[in-house]
Amino acid sequence: MSPAEKVVAGVDLGGTAINYTFLDERGQFLLDGLCEHPARSVEGPDVCLGQIADGLTAAAAKAGVPLQKLVAVGLDTPGPASATGMLSRRGSTNFVHPSWAGYDIRAGLEHRLGLPVTYLNDGNAAALWGHVSIFGSENDSTSVAAIVGTGLGGGVVTGGRVITGRNGFGGELGHVLIPHTAIPGIDGLVPRCNCGRTGDLESLCSLTAIRNTLLPHFLARDPGHPLARQADIAAAAKLVRGLAERGDELCRDIFRVQARALALFFDEMINVFDPDALIVGGGVVEAAEEFRSWFVAEIRAGMPGQRDEQAGLPIHVMPDGDTAGARGAALDAARLVRERGL
Repeated sequence: MSPAEKVVAGVDLGGTAINYTFLDERGQFLLDGLCEHPARSVEGPDVCLGQIADGLTAAAAKAGVPLQKLVAVGLDTPGPASATGMLSRRGSTNFVHPSWAGYDIRAGLEHRLGLPVTYLNDGNAAALWGHVSIFGSENDSTSVAAIVGTGLGGGVVTGGRVITGRNGFGGELGHVLIPHTAIPGIDGLVPRCNCGRTGDLESLCSLTAIRNTLLPHFLARDPGHPLARQADIAAAAKLVRGLAERGDELCRDIFRVQARALALFFDEMINVFDPDALIVGGGVVEAAEEFRSWFVAEIRAGMPGQRDEQAGLPIHVMPDGDTAGARGAALDAARLVRERGL
């Protein structure tokens, strides 16, 4: 149990699970690893927000945090949503219930809990945690983080704050177009993203890209590969990383393409932000050390030549990746506490 009198919570609402953490006023996180509760977002706001509140109570008991010490809550969710937590009127994969359309999830949770609530999208929250874990919360540094998962999330953090933009689309890094024709080994490939664009980062660097584009492309070149015998391409795509970790040549080629896509993207970010660090997170680096080091080296090898002053720019792996969203959300809540003097 923390001796601190003020504690904030971080709530990471995913498609199937809610992850919680707590941060006290000394800057100490009070839970190690995942603290999960089932998510019921498909059942609409009333059920989902009640589930978040129930899970928060259970998580607080696990962390030894009396609820009266809780002064603010940080929430992060997948998008699309505005910078203040207004969900898209068109819905999304994680918010399919019609009652979510145009719903202000931040305000809804604030009303349910009776506490101030901040909001970030999940990529921005993870990016904030990555930044603070490297630089601390009080600094003037800038970082760019790319989180590779089913899609491609991330964020830009400067001066300890996430850049969200006017409408909340700041840090939608997956939809930045890259010069993909410069990547070796994908001649003739037309990488299309679910957003409708062709050649953005997510169209090549995501699990969806492996399933829809990269794996079919490489299996067409090697029809005798064991993955070609899989009837379900989605199931086969989920096996690619494990095989790549074990040195499978075709699967390494797929991840080499993803690393080179990240390299071109990071080059663009270097020339826009001149950051102090680049960060890579997500399942692609939540792997064995050998594979993780190989992947980061492939990113470095694919980056165009930089100015001498930028050539040594560090590429960090996101620490504690499975809890990054909740921790970033908690850090954003702590910022609110500082600014309001709560």
